[in-house]
Amino acid sequence: MNRKIRLFEVNVAQAKHVCPEGKYIDNDLILFEDITKVPLPTTPSRMKSLFLALCTSGNAQYTVDTKLHKVSTGDVIIISEEQVVGDYMLSDDCKGIALIMSYDFFQNILSGIHELSALFLFARTHPVFHLEKTQTTALENDLQHIKNKIMDTGHRFRRELIITMLKALIIDMSNVIYHFQQIGEAEQTRAEVIFRDFIQCVERNYRTERRVSWYAQQLCITSKYLSETIRSVSRRTPSEWIDSYVTRELRVMLRNSTMSIKQIAEELNFANQSFLGKYFKEHVGMNPSQFRKS
Repeated sequence: MNRKIRLFEVNVAQAKHVCPEGKYIDNDLILFEDITKVPLPTTPSRMKSLFLALCTSGNAQYTVDTKLHKVSTGDVIIISEEQVVGDYMLSDDCKGIALIMSYDFFQNILSGIHELSALFLFARTHPVFHLEKTQTTALENDLQHIKNKIMDTGHRFRRELIITMLKALIIDMSNVIYHFQQIGEAEQTRAEVIFRDFIQCVERNYRTERRVSWYAQQLCITSKYLSETIRSVSRRTPSEWIDSYVTRELRVMLRNSTMSIKQIAEELNFANQSFLGKYFKEHVGMNPSQFRKS
């Protein structure tokens, strides 16, 4: 008998409930100055957010999708949405800073910046990066500035300012990931290469193409093989990845442009406004007009 495995889920709302002293913005972002205060579940758990941490002293280890990873001073840890984490062990002298952010918030930060999504997705299979001393210091300073702005609740543009600061931080981190990727490119598996190429192809074409078969054709493989490979690497289907890019762009356009819904439908190659409305409601839970007013 097949039984669906239910795992504890880690997200910002849950982290706020367990550890209210964290510095947070709504249910989108929470920052912990002391990594030992992060509410780490005692059993394997599925991430429903993005986790980013910097180890400033000591060492630790944990598993991601059952694979063991070891962390020491100067290492950055990135755990992505849907990955299963567990088996935490922190040394007595382990210190660090950690961020948990909702995936929608993360995607909003990345909106409009070419290649960053693909670089961060590389971290799914390479979730630990080592920084040089100067890079570690710069990241610590960035996180401290972000913490200060999170606490500045009287700032009229607090949220927008923090998004801008996080965008700069993520660009710097993506640069580190890029160089790490170049060094380790020869060690990538065939599946990892296909995943990387697929995401890059989606980033270039999602505004006009949403068919899995089209992407498979561009990569010179079958749709079945593409689907099996993407799911094995990312725990998501190709359609889910394509839809995530399309819905992110729809959200941004609805919130940040004066284009009519009909014009947005034409821009993103929907057959008509009605079809866009059904698509958006299916993936976001409300129609475009409700989202624009919310």
